[in-house]
Amino acid sequence: MSLILPALLLSTLVALYFYLWLSGQAALKHAREYQQRGGLLIDVRSPADFRSGHLPRAVNLQLNELDASVPQLAQNKDQIVLVHCKTGLRSELAAQRLKRQGYARAFNLGSYGRAARLLLRPRTAPAPKVQA
Repeated sequence: MSLILPALLLSTLVALYFYLWLSGQAALKHAREYQQRGGLLIDVRSPADFRSGHLPRAVNLQLNELDASVPQLAQNKDQIVLVHCKTGLRSELAAQRLKRQGYARAFNLGSYGRAARLLLRPRTAPAPKVQA
């Protein structure tokens, strides 16, 4: 009887993890269309990396600039915000920071290379509407 509660808690946490993981994967699958619909693309790489090459319509912001700059660029907190960096670590921190600011539809695209593959590859199916 004493193992039922921990097993139930563990199974709930596993289900929640997979639900959140799948919802993030769905957003990544349709990242290109979300950007075309007006999603804000933020590149949190260094200014030098950004100058050496960046994705179309990307805005270069450092992590310490997000709090002040994103509200000016995305006044509607329901707007989709796509974030990438050099390796995916800073963009994960940026996406978490944006979610804490109320941007529930902030998604980490990962590294620059992965973001380029997601945003520049041909689309085969339309993206679903994202609910707030």
